[in-house]
Amino acid sequence: MSVASSPSADAATQRKARLFRALSTEPVLVLPNAWDAASAAVIAAAGATAIATTSGGVSWSLGRGDGQGLSRGEMAQAARRIVDSVDVPVTVDAEGGYGPAPADVAATVRAMVEAGAVGVNLEDSTAVGGPLFGVAEQGARLRAARDAAAAAGLPELFVNARTDVFLFGIGPSDGRLGAVLERTAAYAEAGADGVFVPGLLDLDVLTTLCAASPLPVNAMAVAGGPGVAELARAGVRRVSLGTGLAQAAYAATRRAAAELLGTGGLTALDGSLDFGELDALFGR
Repeated sequence: MSVASSPSADAATQRKARLFRALSTEPVLVLPNAWDAASAAVIAAAGATAIATTSGGVSWSLGRGDGQGLSRGEMAQAARRIVDSVDVPVTVDAEGGYGPAPADVAATVRAMVEAGAVGVNLEDSTAVGGPLFGVAEQGARLRAARDAAAAAGLPELFVNARTDVFLFGIGPSDGRLGAVLERTAAYAEAGADGVFVPGLLDLDVLTTLCAASPLPVNAMAVAGGPGVAELARAGVRRVSLGTGLAQAAYAATRRAAAELLGTGGLTALDGSLDFGELDALFGR
């Protein structure tokens, strides 16, 4: 397939992409997920060495639901605002690539590279809840992503291949690990750099997967589930939170609003970030 050949990655993006790859070789990389410029700036100020975006959080912030409720252009614009708000590398949740064909995925990768992203997540679901693209079909989509990144001047782009076998309960439960391993092998052959298996937090299964996987495994931590140390001991190399931080932020907003509208109290505002501290994050 043909892809655009004019480089669009600037020197700063190339430098951050190399840094992100170096960070990805560490025993475990923790990636808090941002949904807008302010959340990214706060996460960076908290000490994050790199940031991921959350498609759900970005969509909610723009008044849409998750699951490719935004267009490719809208997500790229949101990614650019996040990238511009921080100095650390940013990897973007590009959902399903905003179209089923390899050419659609290639166009998405070009847009995210132009926005300054150093990595992308690409799902193998055809829709929320499934079904999934066939193994060969998704492999072709990932190869298109790899080729598009190189053509856009960023061969270092980290392609994180998300498989939704566990998240959406695809196939018999006793066959899911085998299905993920089959897909992981194909995705590695297609040029993916990592595999993301949301919905899988069983430490025994994760340990087996991490030992057998040809790609480093990314797990999505959730409230009440295993923490970073436990996931790392299972062999997980990358931990993200999906919409978790956005949900926590919106929960804090609802608590404060409910108290204000109910009792007229303000105790839910205790511990808020100082105005000056927050505002100073944008004096860039």
